[in-house]
Amino acid sequence: MSRTNSLLAQGVVQDHPLEVALFDRTGPITLLWLVIRLWLGVQWITAGWEKITNPGWMNGQALAGFWQGSISSYGKPHSNVAYDWYVGFLQGLSGGHAESWFAPLVAYGELLAGIALVIGLFTGIAALAAAFLNFNFMLAGSSGVNPVYFMLAILLVMAWKNAGWIGLDRFVLPKLGTPWHSGEVFHRTPPLNRTIAPEA
Repeated sequence: MSRTNSLLAQGVVQDHPLEVALFDRTGPITLLWLVIRLWLGVQWITAGWEKITNPGWMNGQALAGFWQGSISSYGKPHSNVAYDWYVGFLQGLSGGHAESWFAPLVAYGELLAGIALVIGLFTGIAALAAAFLNFNFMLAGSSGVNPVYFMLAILLVMAWKNAGWIGLDRFVLPKLGTPWHSGEVFHRTPPLNRTIAPEA
């Protein structure tokens, strides 16, 4: 029985051809991922660099103001902050004056995620980090471009196997592998089975 038939017999649904074409193939589709990667990466590099070069952000004042705005809007009609647990999270950060270290973390996180996307290095991880940033911005009530960035980042996460094909992932991923399949660097050649002939 073929692997496909075996999976179907176990109740596992086979991948749709479009899914395979988008996320499991190289070729022309990698040009689409390259365009998305470069555009999204440049946006993150720009956003991160603007924060890094802004003393008001890097000292935490701008972020503290953003947190306070999100906290104060909660509970009001048409508030952009919808969850009390997230407001509690922001209150904990604000009360602990975490903005002094959190602001640089956000700025450098945006910059590094953008650079990784542009050069196609660990694309899936970089896109996941970027999506996580967008998710938190949206939870804090900041919409703007975040939904679009989030959607594109999720698509890159889904395309982690081929989104960095025109980039460093093409060379790095086969060398390093994945947690469930070791690459060339970590692959250990099994020892030779040496049979000792009995003495005559």
